[in-house]
Amino acid sequence: MNLRPVRLEPVFDARPWGTRSLLPLYPDKTGFRENIGEAWLTGNQCTFADGLFAGKMLGEVWPELPAEWAGTSLANNKTFPLLVKFLFTGDKPSVQVHPHDEYAARHEADKGGTGKTEMWYVVSARKGAEVLVGLKPGVTRESFRKSIEDCTAENHLARIPMQTGEAVFVPAGTAHTIGGGLVLCEIQQHSDLTYRVYDYDRRDAQGNPRSLHVDKALDVLKFGKQPGGKLEPVTIERGPITETYLVSCRYFATERWDFHLPIDAATVPQHFDLLIFLEGDGRLEWAGGESAPFGASHVWLLPAALGSYKIVPEGRSALLRTYVPSSPDEMVGRLAGQGIPKKRLSRLVYP
Repeated sequence: MNLRPVRLEPVFDARPWGTRSLLPLYPDKTGFRENIGEAWLTGNQCTFADGLFAGKMLGEVWPELPAEWAGTSLANNKTFPLLVKFLFTGDKPSVQVHPHDEYAARHEADKGGTGKTEMWYVVSARKGAEVLVGLKPGVTRESFRKSIEDCTAENHLARIPMQTGEAVFVPAGTAHTIGGGLVLCEIQQHSDLTYRVYDYDRRDAQGNPRSLHVDKALDVLKFGKQPGGKLEPVTIERGPITETYLVSCRYFATERWDFHLPIDAATVPQHFDLLIFLEGDGRLEWAGGESAPFGASHVWLLPAALGSYKIVPEGRSALLRTYVPSSPDEMVGRLAGQGIPKKRLSRLVYP
């Protein structure tokens, strides 16, 4: 099987809280009849744009891929483990929470049985944009249930101002919503399980309120100390590239690369890599003299056994690299010997 980077096409999803403008990522995407809230980049329905799998869907191809593609640590995973999206918020989504793996396995087996831990990277933000992540100190199960009944649940969430380039970690069990005026890259477990507790009295096309899931939400919500929140990244310079390490947990690790000159990189045998281009254009080059053009909003899947490759930009470029680490400490290992204090490195890793 020919090992080469392959690009995935997005699937656009209408949401009542979305927007008609998909700038800055999709300037040519206009004329939507509904508000677009999400562009799914690695959903099962996403098709391959080129290569051996051109026209086929990720969900049908992935279970048949060998370890040379998936990686030695993911070879038995029959579902693509990462769901990556771009989110476009014209308004706030619902106040919601996602279950953890154990709860999902027991109560949501018919919906995949996988929990949902996620992170958000801010691609762009209008002035004053914010997210609401985690419960304020002192909020109890009883007080939060009452706030749901009073339609004041949002008041119990911590408000976090956000600017372009910042990121937030949202582990399963964390109450959250997102303010308007944000374009986010969301990286998460491959799950779409969401328990809504408040939806701002939105109605569906038939005029009915959207379903809420209050009892399940209260079952999985974490009260007391909140584990998520704004990330404290570590940035280092490696020749022509600036690497910003954002977060690592058992489900994903993510870093940002900024560069304007050609850079050399390589995959590792343990896992595939995803490259999510945020800006710039140029070429990806790999063994045998092969190459393909990249551009902003492109998502490329790089097989684990690809090995060395080169990114040749035509100007300033930026991407997010994300992968499923063989251990949460894999990212810290890449930073070994850089003289970075251990306390600062420990803030990158979530168990």
